[in-house]
Amino acid sequence: MPTRKQGHEATKQQAASLVWFEIPADNLNRAKTFYGSLFGWTFDKIPTAVADYWHIDTGGGDGTPDGGLLPRMHPRQPITNYISVPSVTDATAKVETLGGKISKSKTAVPQMGYFAICEDTEGNTFALWEMNERAK
Repeated sequence: MPTRKQGHEATKQQAASLVWFEIPADNLNRAKTFYGSLFGWTFDKIPTAVADYWHIDTGGGDGTPDGGLLPRMHPRQPITNYISVPSVTDATAKVETLGGKISKSKTAVPQMGYFAICEDTEGNTFALWEMNERAK
């Protein structure tokens, strides 16, 4: 007979976990120095559509999300947390049903997956992430 916890786990949806974060910065070198000194994070430049995009290695190993450091694109751009979902299409529809907004619709990151930028009912920005190696 399953324990109460096992029974709950069997009926629970796939966990939506934090899988990535992005920190916008006005001065990338200053931000790298700050976060590197504060947390011991390391930074490696990676080629993307965004110039000067840096991978942040948090050093936490499996299960701890890494992130990205990028130039700030607009004055009030916040840190964005990426939450893993099975389907960005389904999740964005649910965001809107629940009263949230879609700021950037489903977008492919070739051979990695899809993301969408959303706003919750309190005006907070977050992103949805769907892993999909066939993304184009």
